[in-house]
Amino acid sequence: MKSSTEDQIKGNLHELKGNVKEKAGQVTNNPKLENEGQDEKLAGKVQKKVGQIEEVLEK
Repeated sequence: MKSSTEDQIKGNLHELKGNVKEKAGQVTNNPKLENEGQDEKLAGKVQKKVGQIEEVLEK
């Protein structure tokens, strides 16, 4: 598997995991968990974008 595809998949997983953490933090009224979720979601978006850029550069 190409590294660009791998980055996109891992980015999606981080986004999903961050979303779950963020929602869990909201439900449990835990701002720390909510912030961790937001951070992980952002990291996932960045990683996904890096994978997309790598894919364009490989062509």
